Amino acid sequence: MPTARRLAHEFLHRRGLTTIFGNPGSNELPFLAELPDDFTYVLGLHEGAVVGMADGYAQATGRPVLVNLHAAAGSGNAMGALTNAVYSRSPLVLTAGQQVRAAIGMEAMLANVDATQLMRPLVGWAGEPSCAEDVPRSLAQAVFEAELHRRPSYLSVPYDDWAAELDANAAVTLDRSVRRGLTPSESQLDDLAEAVATAKNPALVLGGDLDATGLFDRTVALAEHLGLPVWVAPSPHRLPFPNRHPLFRGVLPAGIAPVSAALTGHDLVLVLGAPVFRYHQYVPGAYLPEGTRLIQVTDDFGAAARAPMGEALVADPAPVIEALLAKVPGRGSSGDHVGNPEPETGGKALHPEQVFAALRETQAESTRYVVESTSTNSAWWRQMDLRREGSYFFPAAGGLGFGLPAAVGVAMGSPDRPVVGVIGDGSANYGITALWTAAHYRVPVTFVILRNGVYGALRWFGELLGTPDVPGTEIPGLDFTAIAAGYGVPATTVTGLDDLHAQLKSTPDGPRLIQVDTEPTTPE
Repeated sequence: MPTARRLAHEFLHRRGLTTIFGNPGSNELPFLAELPDDFTYVLGLHEGAVVGMADGYAQATGRPVLVNLHAAAGSGNAMGALTNAVYSRSPLVLTAGQQVRAAIGMEAMLANVDATQLMRPLVGWAGEPSCAEDVPRSLAQAVFEAELHRRPSYLSVPYDDWAAELDANAAVTLDRSVRRGLTPSESQLDDLAEAVATAKNPALVLGGDLDATGLFDRTVALAEHLGLPVWVAPSPHRLPFPNRHPLFRGVLPAGIAPVSAALTGHDLVLVLGAPVFRYHQYVPGAYLPEGTRLIQVTDDFGAAARAPMGEALVADPAPVIEALLAKVPGRGSSGDHVGNPEPETGGKALHPEQVFAALRETQAESTRYVVESTSTNSAWWRQMDLRREGSYFFPAAGGLGFGLPAAVGVAMGSPDRPVVGVIGDGSANYGITALWTAAHYRVPVTFVILRNGVYGALRWFGELLGTPDVPGTEIPGLDFTAIAAGYGVPATTVTGLDDLHAQLKSTPDGPRLIQVDTEPTTPE
């Protein structure tokens, strides 16, 4: 009779979950034993980096990915990175080893007490099989929950379950399939099309879910067909629209009153593939301008339910976009992309705009950028020209530690496209162990570390909150070239623009790190 381990491996193989990101402990070894040859285990040195890499890999591939964590401690280490995966809607399947069943109740070492509660409310579903016979079904549920809800799930499995021999009933799980379908009714599509067609001055607000689900090109076609101005929803984790397109109006600010001010003059705001809205700094005011109607289209039930205003249609955005293209008369608008302005220059060091302009001028158009430098947001959008789907990845919850690991995961998930991680010196420390994984697996990724010696975003918030004199905003004395060398990643420091261009034009066959001294800036 097959063991629970064999059935689990076969189920994962059939579902295509053959790449595992993890940092194993003793409880996880029985699951990893006898791993089939076609499985790939990607080792990370800290669970935060492990989840960050898996998050990037899932976003790059559009598929669920398996993560292997060590009991309660490893799960706890992963939770900071998990916040980003939740809001990027990455379908991570988190598994954790549990103590043997006989030892859980007495709280033996490495027992995960109340395991199903540990990761809540971050995960969409958490479970622990009631018995060894329930392991295959529980694993299948974890996978299907992640796929259906596009949110991480969590499964804790007592390690003595994996060797248990199961009867034929357990094997029927192997043939299961679960598919989602959220096609709106014809009357719902007609109502939406009429609202758009009859609006005097409508606008589109687009979210990262459109890029994450392969709708980038169709979204551009819709905007050009309707001739509508396009905003990107606040704090985007993906870019759903070319940022130098003539219809692009920018990324909405992340405060209530500023969003309302930005949308003034539009009688209809159609929000596609985004929450309404991901506010950050609290700037109170009216949610919408007087007389503005908002309609949200999302397949995220939670995002639809928690929005404070407007109407919501819970549906897959793809058929909605196609219906609007077919049902709403075209107003036609495209035009040439808008050129980038001359970059700001620094005094004592390079301005971030100079760094981003150098990236734009030297890197291929197909480059994927993983960005975690929050204080340089305005400089980034001024200087970059992103026209391809899947070109931009950002920590969806703002939790530090995403950039370095996610860049590794994105590069492993999309070896056909160059990957550049643009990371602030404050953020880099939270995921620094990902450098070892990049070196060990020879991942061809370029890390550009912007070193300014301060937590720039924190300083900006200090001014916003009227607390400019708080401690802990300076981080001098960091040398990421020395750190990278210790992890096995070739690294260099550049201080001049010509040297930066020369370094960026070279093509590495593995990972590399470029440390660039820059002047501090603010997010806005």
